[in-house]
Amino acid sequence: MANTGTDKSASMRVLVYSDDASVREQVRLAIGRRPAADVPRVEFVECATAPAVLKRLEETRIDVAIFDGEARPAGGMGLCRQVKDEIFECPPVLLVVGRRDDRWLASWSRADKVVGHPIDPVALAESLAELMRDRVRRLAAAR
Repeated sequence: MANTGTDKSASMRVLVYSDDASVREQVRLAIGRRPAADVPRVEFVECATAPAVLKRLEETRIDVAIFDGEARPAGGMGLCRQVKDEIFECPPVLLVVGRRDDRWLASWSRADKVVGHPIDPVALAESLAELMRDRVRRLAAAR
């Protein structure tokens, strides 16, 4: 298991789900190697399909997930609700929604954080950093 402290060698796995490779790239570029100075660096795990997401969450340690609410055919909102119901100790999920009106659906999906399309790099990085900090605290408390 990767170190989840804030030292220079620490990393956290962030799963990025979208059927659109350009959205996955926008997410990666917005976040960079480290979304904030006080959180571990990011190791990306990309998935283009819902079955791949489910497999990764079952078989791999994922610290935070980012789902594209506009993904097709399985949207990130429905997938978020599914993983929150089915995955034991599901990691926090950051949902990227296409319309401001979709925020109520994001609440239904039980997403931990929500940002909008088009992707605002600052908002995305700040939201991810918050989830990473929370994850580090929870993991430390569990030890």
